[in-house]
Amino acid sequence: MTGDGRRAHGDPRPTRHVVVMGVSGAGKTTVARGISELTGLTFAEADEFHSEANVARMRSGVPLDDAARWPWLRDLAAWMAARHAEGVSTVLACSALKRSYRDLLRQGPPDLDFVHLDGPAQVIRDRMSRRAGHYMPASLLDSQTAILEPLRPDESGVVLDVSLAPDELVTAAVARLGLASTGAPVPQLG
Repeated sequence: MTGDGRRAHGDPRPTRHVVVMGVSGAGKTTVARGISELTGLTFAEADEFHSEANVARMRSGVPLDDAARWPWLRDLAAWMAARHAEGVSTVLACSALKRSYRDLLRQGPPDLDFVHLDGPAQVIRDRMSRRAGHYMPASLLDSQTAILEPLRPDESGVVLDVSLAPDELVTAAVARLGLASTGAPVPQLG
């Protein structure tokens, strides 16, 4: 078997799909990349699926409304569904702030787990202030925090404290979701 969720002879096996979620600055991309490195799941950054209009809007400090988010979320669900059809497991860094957004994402692959990176707003704000080259300004953190709907008991996933070091978050996510490791060492992340 290969690390990406396919048998060596091309026979598909059940795939795993994980969304690392939370507000901007929580460490979604870092943790999702770490999970990918440790497990072989195919990584994608949801921000790269945004339209140019959405990126321009956020860059100017204007939060996206649901009308702007629905096509983006449908594209993400379709991407995961396509990987599932190929027998490829995935890990996606995506805010997935509302239950309705997560419900739409669940319409993609047959099973989807969430890793919610949650914690004090000040920790996240401090991280955002140190980021270079990201279009999401720290000023939008409050709007994201205001609409965040935590995972409900009927949603498959885990909640992890953003105060932990990134490598600890990766290890905890892999262990708590029961993901298979490729045997690679735990990546030492930021």
